[in-house]
Amino acid sequence: MNESMQDILRFPSTRIVDVAKALSGDVRVRILEALGEKPMSVSQLAEALGVAQPTISINVQILEGVDLVSSTLGANREKICSATCRSIQLDLPVKLGEGLRRTEELHMPIGMYSHCSVQPTCGIMTRDCTNVGSFDDPRSFYMPERVDAALLWFSGAGYVEYYFSNPMPPGVSIDELAFSAELCSEAPSFQMDWPSDISLYINDTFVGIYTSPGDLGDRKGKLTPDKWRSGTEYGQLTEWRITRTDSRVNGMPSSAATIDSLGLQYNKPIRVRLEVREDAANCRGMNLFGANFGDHRQDLVLAFIRSAE
Repeated sequence: MNESMQDILRFPSTRIVDVAKALSGDVRVRILEALGEKPMSVSQLAEALGVAQPTISINVQILEGVDLVSSTLGANREKICSATCRSIQLDLPVKLGEGLRRTEELHMPIGMYSHCSVQPTCGIMTRDCTNVGSFDDPRSFYMPERVDAALLWFSGAGYVEYYFSNPMPPGVSIDELAFSAELCSEAPSFQMDWPSDISLYINDTFVGIYTSPGDLGDRKGKLTPDKWRSGTEYGQLTEWRITRTDSRVNGMPSSAATIDSLGLQYNKPIRVRLEVREDAANCRGMNLFGANFGDHRQDLVLAFIRSAE
C-alpha cells in the first residue's frame, strides 16, 4: 500500500460535478487501481494497463485536476504519478445553488455566431490557414464551415451575435456577468494606429465600448500559425463586466447597465453581440481571434459569478 496517501480526501459540494466527471472514465478508475499500491511512471502505467501512453497522460491530467493524483519528475525527468487518498468524501448540497461553483464559464468558438452583418474587407480563416469561402465575400460568413473559424474579420461597420445558454437554475441569482474576447481593429494588411470602437450588447442592452488602438501586426502572434502571412497577428484580451451597480470595460466604468437591466431568464438564451456601429467615432471594423490565433488560448468566454457564501 502507498503509505503517502491520505486516508480521506474531502470535497465541498461545489466540486461534486468535477469529481464525478473525473471518476466516470474506465481508464481513470484503472489508473487509480494501479496507483493504489505504489507510485508509477506514465510509461509504467501504459504498460500495466495496456493503454497508449498519450491516453494515459491525458487521463492523468484529468485526475490531477481534481486532486486525486499528484505527480513529480523522476530521475530521467519522467512523470511519476501517485494517488493522493484511499477514499473520498463528497459534501452534498443542502440548499438551492450550493452545488454550483462560484464562477461558471461558458466557452463559445468564434465561428458559432447566430447572426452577423459584415462588409469587405472580410473573411474567415481556420487554424490550418484554410479560407472559409472567399476573401471579401460576405456570403462566406453563412457557410457551415464557419464553425471551424480561428480568425474572422470585417471592416467598417458590422457585427457578430452569439446565443449562450443560461446555466443558472431557476431561483439562483448572479452578482456579475463577465464577457471576454481577444480582438483588434481591421485595416488592409495591418495598421498599428487604426482605432476602432467595438461595442458589446447583451440582450440588446448596451454594455460598453472598447476602443481598439489598431490592427495589430508588428510582431508574430504567440499562437498564430507560421504560414499566416496576411498582416494581422494578434489582438488584445478585453473584458466587459456587468455588476449589480454598473458596467466596466477592462476595469474602467463604461455604462449604467446592471445585471437586472439585462433581463436574464433561465429558460431563454443570452444574446451577446460584438458590434462596430455605423455612427461610431472610430468605425474601423474588427478582427476576432479564436483559441488558436493571436496571443491568448481562448475562444469567447461568458462567466457567471456569484458572491462567495
